[in-house]
Amino acid sequence: MRILDLALNDLSQIFRDRKILIFIVGMPIIFTFFMGFVYQSAEAPQDSRLPLGWVNHDPGGLLSQKLYETLSASQVVKLVESEAEQAAEQLRQEKLAGVLLIPENYSSQALAGQPAQLTLQTDPAASAGQALQQALRTPVSHLLSALEIAQINASLVASQSSFTSETERQAEIEAAFQLALLAWNEAAVSDSLVVIEKASSTAAGEPLGGNPYNQSSPGILVQFTIFQTFTAAAILVQERKTRCLQRLRTTAIKPSELIAGHWLAMIVMVFMQAAILIIFGQLALSVNYLDSPLGTLLVTLGLSLWVASLALLIGVIAKTEEQVVIYAMIAMAVFASLGGAWVPLETTGKLFSTVGHFTPAAWAIDGYQNILIRGLGIGSTLQPTLILLGYAAIFFVLAVWRFQRSVD
Repeated sequence: MRILDLALNDLSQIFRDRKILIFIVGMPIIFTFFMGFVYQSAEAPQDSRLPLGWVNHDPGGLLSQKLYETLSASQVVKLVESEAEQAAEQLRQEKLAGVLLIPENYSSQALAGQPAQLTLQTDPAASAGQALQQALRTPVSHLLSALEIAQINASLVASQSSFTSETERQAEIEAAFQLALLAWNEAAVSDSLVVIEKASSTAAGEPLGGNPYNQSSPGILVQFTIFQTFTAAAILVQERKTRCLQRLRTTAIKPSELIAGHWLAMIVMVFMQAAILIIFGQLALSVNYLDSPLGTLLVTLGLSLWVASLALLIGVIAKTEEQVVIYAMIAMAVFASLGGAWVPLETTGKLFSTVGHFTPAAWAIDGYQNILIRGLGIGSTLQPTLILLGYAAIFFVLAVWRFQRSVD
């Protein structure tokens, strides 16, 4: 209960000042509108899907045709037809997020029950690569499930009346396969505009199309949750300056309870700020955070824990309120600029994107954009959330270590 009382005391101090409320909510909303206008004004094709090279060595094959039709209607990937060498070169130049290779005789081998494998060439460590793998998993599994049902059906038919030829057996499998696919129609990829481009078209560096606030809203949300760390961190500095911290230590309150109380207050404050901005984005800007409510919740919890740990660290390091503001501004500038809050990392070079993903801000933005832009579900937010929790643990341990040194 003492931890909760300390947290409530911190929150009451923060929310007592209405100017702070205007800053942590009003300023992010203004900047979200401004950055959304900037993205909307940029000249760019209005398509935010991931460019996927389509190299088909099985033309006319039943399975490859069905997979092509399914992916053509995808809201996540955009097929770019190409030859193998050209696709490999575009992948190296980062004009493609990945290349899907359909081997020769893929359909006939799969229909005959022989091993047949698709090959996806991408960077599995990159967010785009992970999004592609998730986007392909569902339609491919649907096709293979339909194929398995068709083969079982053919076996049942053969047990009752044997086929006169292999051609008759294949025809039965194909007919059953077509019927089985009908059962998957609604579960396959949902309707959207079909965009098929030749390989010579530029696919990389496209600013994110559609709703411009899909980029600005999560970016500004992350940026201002970082900056408002100064409001919470300043309480720790004030307690040291007024010797309130020393007086608290003469009571039955343990140092661990002190640090836990402050940390809990910071978590609640960051989460509340993020929740308000998410609700505003959903209702006022049509930013579909609630397409995956649990995914959005996971990322927001991870972000709250990390930012609270950062605020705690700033609070135990800074000696004055002025230093708190300076440290918070530096943290915001570094994490926001490298993390993609101002410029989407997809539009930067590979080096900048790699460096940016060493920051927790990039993973928080990735987590939100996996839902908002890439159309993925809760599974796509697990890695960003775990990385945010890892950073939260590191910053929290550093803050506790520094706090213990300061009170000893």
